[in-house]
Amino acid sequence: MKVPPATLAKFVKLGLHQPFDLVLHLPLRYEDETRITRIGELLPGETAQAEGEIVHCEVMYRPRRSLVCQLQDETGTLTLRFLNFYPSQQKQLAVGKKIRALGEVRGGFFGVEMVHPKCRAGGEEAPLKQALTPIYPTTAGLPQGTLQKHIQAALAGLELPDTLPEAVLQPLRLPDFAASVQQLHNPPPHLGEQELAYHLRPYLRRIKFDELLAQQLSMRVHYRKRRSRNAPPLACDGTLAARLLQALPFRLTGAQQKVWQEISGDMTQSHPMQRLLQGDVGSGKTIVAALAALQAIESGYQVALMAPTEILAEQHYLKLRDWLAPLGIAPVWLSGSLKKKDKTAAASQIAQGDTPLAIGTHALFQKEVEFAKLGLVIVDEQHKFGVQQRLALRGKGGEPHQLMMSATPIPRTLAMSYYADLDVSVIDELPPGRTPVVTKLVSDGRREEVFERVRQACLASKQAYWVCPLIDESEALQLQTALETHATLTQAFPELRIGLVHGKLPNDEKAQTMAAFKRGDLHLLVATTVIEVGVDVPNASLMVIDHAERMGLAQLHQLRGRVGRGAAESLCVLLYQQPLSELARERLRVIYENTDGFEIARHDLKLRGPGELLGARQSGVPMLRFADLEEDADLLDAARDVAEKLLLNHAEAAQAHLQRWMANKPDFLHA
Repeated sequence: MKVPPATLAKFVKLGLHQPFDLVLHLPLRYEDETRITRIGELLPGETAQAEGEIVHCEVMYRPRRSLVCQLQDETGTLTLRFLNFYPSQQKQLAVGKKIRALGEVRGGFFGVEMVHPKCRAGGEEAPLKQALTPIYPTTAGLPQGTLQKHIQAALAGLELPDTLPEAVLQPLRLPDFAASVQQLHNPPPHLGEQELAYHLRPYLRRIKFDELLAQQLSMRVHYRKRRSRNAPPLACDGTLAARLLQALPFRLTGAQQKVWQEISGDMTQSHPMQRLLQGDVGSGKTIVAALAALQAIESGYQVALMAPTEILAEQHYLKLRDWLAPLGIAPVWLSGSLKKKDKTAAASQIAQGDTPLAIGTHALFQKEVEFAKLGLVIVDEQHKFGVQQRLALRGKGGEPHQLMMSATPIPRTLAMSYYADLDVSVIDELPPGRTPVVTKLVSDGRREEVFERVRQACLASKQAYWVCPLIDESEALQLQTALETHATLTQAFPELRIGLVHGKLPNDEKAQTMAAFKRGDLHLLVATTVIEVGVDVPNASLMVIDHAERMGLAQLHQLRGRVGRGAAESLCVLLYQQPLSELARERLRVIYENTDGFEIARHDLKLRGPGELLGARQSGVPMLRFADLEEDADLLDAARDVAEKLLLNHAEAAQAHLQRWMANKPDFLHA
């Protein structure tokens, strides 16, 4: 069927580029225009179609302008109410007209009513529809009728062979693909809402399974491609790593040793490592990254370590500089805030190979930064970087090994789905001597009590953070709140030394304030969420998070992880303001009841979906349209198994399946 250019543009807006895309444009819901319910039998809360004669119709002006009509049959009267209407509707609903109205039934002041029902001419000359009417996701200027017509044409005109061999489908007990899409677009009439959902469930599961399978296949194909590329094998005798471990005032935990062995083994291979190192807040990922860096350096290669914020990047720089100086290794620092002269000098050292280790922010991506011999890229808080950014860094020199780190634990189903192209290592134990943080929920009405708790802690030689809230993602408002909070606390605690850090502070001032806090020169640090990642002050044992109800679970967990880094018992006070939304109440409940990052991440996935948890990675990963990772975990398990078998035994079927599902998806999975 020929599509007019204007309609085509609307299709593209919906991601519909070819006829087959219409087949997978599934209905949101269905309207039942196959039967008529008598007005006297209408029940509030149900969606139904009634037929009768308009006996009264007028424009009313109170409480607001609206068109109100009375539709009557032999069993009763139904009020039809239109808050926005056109003169043509008034004509259609004139007294004496025979009308069918379809909509949600509500209990009104004068009996049952429908607000903005779908109305059409009734009577014997208007036969009832024989099938349910699918209602599709659409965009402005694209009517349902147009979508329905083109989708039906695609279903009728396209061959829809099954991409999956019978041997694969049989054990899964899933219906075939063509039957599934036909049923989902054209379900049988005369079923109640629950019966219909039950009838369609196996067909929808087939579509969800196919989508998950395509994602798994795509990830595995890229995983294989990566393993076929050449990277420098970074093999050495481990002298530098051994010297560092000997000099450290602590021993690696069993979990740290295990992940270090995995990473070290990967780096000796001749294909590029692409490993994700996960560890909860404070689990000790940095020392593992340092050991990986030393293996590359000892093998004669350079290392780039990148973090998303200057505070975190600089903390890595200072920590690694102190650890590596006795080994004769001086890292170079590169960030956007450096003066041009210093930036040029750092870039020159990197390009000429005068430094084996460059640490910085996204400034390491810039095209004027070239590496002499890049062997390893370490990316901290990797989900905060986009795919294109990571590709840019990888392009700095051949095929370096990549180690990505994340303190945002990734739920099992999310890792299986979106990180199936990576090898994953998990540090699943905290270093000894860490005391669990006690979390308390306190209403804003008890702010004075919280002030007193902060004063007592600081006078008892402890240190505290006061974290200011996020305000609608507005940096200006956030800064204003931080300044006001700092002024209020300075006035309330004249005997305490109070510092302030926020995103707009010049970097040298920020660094000086953080250093003073770390040395113990400041009792209390007022901060915006810039301290979310990477700040390590063992003496800080109290944190107050102001307006905690505005923050997400991952962020609350990250912030809480800034205390409890020493041996003293630590407390995190979540100060919240009433009234709480249902979502905010649930978030605060989860953070109060759980300290395990993976459990918190699982709840976060349930509350927010995968998009936000993935962060910038999603710009390169096709998001799921049909499957739900929590709800469909069994299908994800099955898809993983089937993907492996298809690639091994049915390569053509795997290719056909990928072509069907991934033909128009942006494909940066190799990043």
